[in-house]
This record gives sequence, structure tokens and C-alpha cells, in this order.
Amino acid sequence: MRRDHRPYPLKRAQARLEAAYIQHFVAPHLDALGANPMIMKPWYLKVHGKGISIGAQPHIVTDRARPVALTTWDHPKGHGLIAIGDYCLLCPGVRIDSATKVQVGANSMLAANAYITDADWHNQYDRSEPVGNTAAVVLEENTWIGDSAIVCKGVTIGRNSIIGAGAVVTRSVPANVIAAGNPAQVVRELDRDRDMQTRADLLANTQRMQGLKNLEKQLLADNSWSEWVRTLLNPKRGD
Repeated sequence: MRRDHRPYPLKRAQARLEAAYIQHFVAPHLDALGANPMIMKPWYLKVHGKGISIGAQPHIVTDRARPVALTTWDHPKGHGLIAIGDYCLLCPGVRIDSATKVQVGANSMLAANAYITDADWHNQYDRSEPVGNTAAVVLEENTWIGDSAIVCKGVTIGRNSIIGAGAVVTRSVPANVIAAGNPAQVVRELDRDRDMQTRADLLANTQRMQGLKNLEKQLLADNSWSEWVRTLLNPKRGD
């Protein structure tokens, strides 16, 4: 579809259904879930293992073809831990696998298909041994991991730094830089004299958030129930 044909009351009802699903089916599988989670199509958020927590006001976007998967593993040396901070964004296809610890700082953004792992998952010489080498991964506050980037074991991404699309990060990256490539290298520094706006700043701006809600309501105001049903059963060119 080229646009959203749902009547506004239907969209709000679906949002309430998603909120109920989150509290009934998602929250019990987590060690902690902060206030006001927004998880789009939460039935495609896959949570496996203990020690997984998500902070306040996360925005997680899932899709049937690209679920978001958070997985921790128990093994003879210990078990994994995933801690996602407040105001984080996880886009479709994001995967986080942990055998030790993956910490995602507040306001961080993980673009579509980003992958974070803190282990090799097999021994280099004994391929039958599970997990292999493992070392914690830390994304400091307000980091941005680009589309399809991979962050490997033992890496720390410094505050505010950006990892380019498709990068493979095998070594730690300092704060306030952009890194790209395989293996990822720093390509330039961010301008430290410019103000940094975060997702927390957006969500705390009640006037702006209300404006976005009003705009959404206005855009869907002319949608009718009959036309919505028609687009489902008999879509036409231009729908």
C-alpha cells in the first residue's frame, strides 16, 4: 500500500491491542521492561533466555519477515546478559546474541538488520565446543549502529559515535566519531561544538509529540471503514 488506509479509531485500537500484548506476553519474558514501551507488532519480538532487560520508552519496530531477536545463552562458564537502556530504537531485523554481556546505552539507535554479538559461538579449533571466546560489548549512550552493521565481541562504541552501514566492528571505537568499513575504521570526528539532540529530547518535548499525534489524526481523518475494507479485498492502482 502507498499509504495508511486505516480509520484513525482503528489505528488507536490496534495500538491499545499491541500495548496489552506487550504487558501480557512480552514483559513476563524480560527481567525488566520500563514505562511506556512502543513495540510495533510485538508478536514478532523474539526473546530467548534469562537476563534480558529493556529500559523506559523503547521504540522497537518488527516485521514478520524481519523479527527482532534478543537471545542469551547458558553455558558452562556462565550465561549471557542483555541490558538495553532508556529511549532506545531497534529497527526490523536487529539481532543481539549474548553469552556474557551486551549493554546498549540510553538513546542508542540500531538500524535495520544490525547484529551485536559478544562471542565467537564455537572454539576456533574444537568446532564442537559451544560459545568459544566471549567478551562483553558496550554501546555507550546515544550511539547509532547503521543498517546491517556487525559489532563483535569485546568492542566498546564510544558515546555519540556512529557506525556506518555494513561495517564490521572488531575493535573499540572512541566517542564522537564516525566509523565505517570492514574492518571498521574511524573516518572522521563529529563536531563537538554542535548541540547533540537525543531521542530523550524528542520524547520529552510534549508540545512536539502532541503536534505529531495531531498530524497523524489529520492525515487519517478522511479514511472510512468501507474504503479500508475495500483496499484489503480489492486493492486498486494508487492505493
